Parts: sequence; C-alpha cells; structure tokens
Amino acid sequence: MSDKPKGKVIIIVAPSGAGKTTIAKRLLEEHPKIRFSISATTRSPRKGEVDGKDYFFLTEDQFDQKVQNEAFLEWEEYSGNRYGTLRSEVDKLVESGYFPLLDIEVKGAMNVKKLYKSDAISIFIQPPSITELKSRLDNRGSENENSLQKRLKRAKMEMSYADNFDFSVVNDDLETAYAEVKAIIEPFITD
Repeated sequence: MSDKPKGKVIIIVAPSGAGKTTIAKRLLEEHPKIRFSISATTRSPRKGEVDGKDYFFLTEDQFDQKVQNEAFLEWEEYSGNRYGTLRSEVDKLVESGYFPLLDIEVKGAMNVKKLYKSDAISIFIQPPSITELKSRLDNRGSENENSLQKRLKRAKMEMSYADNFDFSVVNDDLETAYAEVKAIIEPFITD
C-alpha cells in the first residue's frame, strides 16, 4: 500500500461562454499536481491531435462496449459525436496523488460528485447574467441566431443546477473569478 496521499477530483462546470476553459487552463499551468482528465470521443481526430494525449479516439463500437462495461463516469452526445470520462483514467490520477480536472456537463458532474463523494471538489462557474452571457457568445462570432438560442436555453437549464455544487463562482471579472477558484482548490492541494 502506498503512503502517497491521494488526490481529489476537481469538477468545473459552466455554461458555454462563462469562462470555464480559461480558468481551467490557468489552473493546469500553475499547479503541477492538477492534471487534465483526457476524455474519450467518437469524433475523428482534428489535425495535430494525438490519441491518448488530446482524446482517446474510439470507434462507435468501442464506445458502445465501454458504455456496456460501465467504464465511463459520464458520457454525453454532442453535435453527433459522443464524449465520455473514463473512470480508469481518473482513478489512476487520484491514486497517484494528482488532482484530475474534469471539464464536463452538469448532469455528468452530478454523477461524478455522487460517485466520488468527499474525494471530489465541485465548482460551478456562473456568468453574471444571461444578458452578459448572450453578449459574450455574440462577441465570439461563432454562433448563428439558432445556435445562440440553443446555447442560452441550455445555459438556463445548467444554471438551475448551480446550488447542487460545493462552490459557485460568478465570473463578472475573470481575474477575480480565477482567484476565487484558485482559493477554493489550493487548500486541498497543499494538505
């Protein structure tokens, strides 16, 4: 039995446009004990993506087999492809004393939180308002009116879950929000 302290699973959830990816990237850059959990997907690799580094690229049949074997902590279909978090990858990191960072959807986060209990830290990043979120998504320039409305509808659903998380951080200023998330996580990492 190892006397190395176990890590905890860090779950960060937010509606699209709330700043989750930016916050997660900074945490990964600043804390060597935090590791991004590599997801599995059925989509094809994009140029430059490496299997086992960016994603675990699976065929539909391989993904189905993993679903049947309950190998995923959570999985979801998005834009015609499936994405999932492999329990084996998360457990390997936790057992090695790392803090796997999961950037996942709300319902998947609820499942991971239930499975890992006190070995998980769940943080919900909220936009200051739906109006501000709409403005951020508009400024990206990547949404048409239909996709924007779908994202806003989904954001409202996701925000209704915020009270189910251990912590909630409103991102009305990125630096302040990042400092709050960092202050939540660091006591667990330095224990």
